[in-house]
Amino acid sequence: MSERSIVDDGLLTEVADGVWAWTQGDGSWWINNAGLIAGDDGDVLVDTCATEARTRRFLDHVTAVRPDASIRFAVNTHLHGDHTHGNSLLPATTSIVGHALMRLGLADDVIIDGCPPFWSPVPDWGHVTKRLPTVTYQDRLVLHSGTREVHVLHPGFAAHTPGDSVAFVPDAGVLFAGDLLFHGVTPLVFMGSLDGALRALDWMAEFDADVVVPGHGGVLRRQDLDAVLETHRRYYRFIQSTARDGLAAGLSPLEAARRSDLGDLASLPDSERVVLNLHRAYAETSDWPFDLLAAFEDAVLYNGSPLPTSV
Repeated sequence: MSERSIVDDGLLTEVADGVWAWTQGDGSWWINNAGLIAGDDGDVLVDTCATEARTRRFLDHVTAVRPDASIRFAVNTHLHGDHTHGNSLLPATTSIVGHALMRLGLADDVIIDGCPPFWSPVPDWGHVTKRLPTVTYQDRLVLHSGTREVHVLHPGFAAHTPGDSVAFVPDAGVLFAGDLLFHGVTPLVFMGSLDGALRALDWMAEFDADVVVPGHGGVLRRQDLDAVLETHRRYYRFIQSTARDGLAAGLSPLEAARRSDLGDLASLPDSERVVLNLHRAYAETSDWPFDLLAAFEDAVLYNGSPLPTSV
């Protein structure tokens, strides 16, 4: 696949008055969603992208729809590089916003310095450097741009990661859910909590949102949200029950994954994440030591090859 065909899969769509969603491809490994919120006194981005090429493509589209506006804030919904690597390409005057635990996690992340060979092709980040949030919070904060407010909130517990944020635009009824929500893609909670991920689903359902932008996959209208939340519940409960059975039988996460039957959930992209999620479930409910590298090594073994990417 050529670089042009890769970066051209991004689409910036206005989902409410002055609010846009940036969606990319099928939302699989390293292919995230982001967003743009127009304000009277500078705009707000929600996340950046994994690579220089993808982030520049996103920013080109932002400039096309808001040629005279500045980017005042950029909210990072969590620490993972597909949502943060592009931070360094934003103007120096842009304030990066994130949860305090998200900032700590990003400070320790080394993936931007050299991606391990768990994926194929190994992503080429391009000319990006680590850029941490300069504004952090513990529970919630409100960003003001003229009359527009953007509410940035933490669920109060670990879910996808310890430092997740959502960005809610009350006057537009739009919720940017980050990776607390995947649409048509296998969820990933290996750096968070299965219990917290389940609780976060109910928490997100309480927002008065007509449009929900997941971290990966297609944008959701309110009438479609319940079905997607229920798919997540089924998946997380499957992981929990598989982990309980595996631990009782003395199986490793990889062995438990190989003996499990994902059923219709197997059709979701990145189904090999079952192994990563089982590593987290084992660690969450037993004395199993969570080892990130070992979890990825098992995912590659389960998949039979490095995990496919299109970055």
